[in-house]
Amino acid sequence: MALLLYVDVHVRSEITRGLVARGVDVLTAQQDGTGALDDPALLDRATTLGRVLFSQDSDLLAEAVLRQREARRFAGVAYAHQLGITIGQCIDDLELMAKVMEPMEMVDRIVYLPLK
Repeated sequence: MALLLYVDVHVRSEITRGLVARGVDVLTAQQDGTGALDDPALLDRATTLGRVLFSQDSDLLAEAVLRQREARRFAGVAYAHQLGITIGQCIDDLELMAKVMEPMEMVDRIVYLPLK
């Protein structure tokens, strides 16, 4: 089973559109009506839906790190700093993850983009 992605409001729409065009299952916070949720609630929502949360928000990254330290389960986070990756590389890396990784491989894990 492929990874399902949940994209927060800080991610450029070009990334989401590029992923959808490549056949990746993406749900945005805007589509889900959760664009105004705080970071803990957004991560809870993605986990409830069984989706890996992709974000470029360092506050959300901090929430994921806190959950790892406290052994609180979450579906996984993919993080890319906005200045550390191009849109194309972001699309390529997320597509690769979505198509080759299993959901259980991402549980309680943070993956930093770009992939090396």
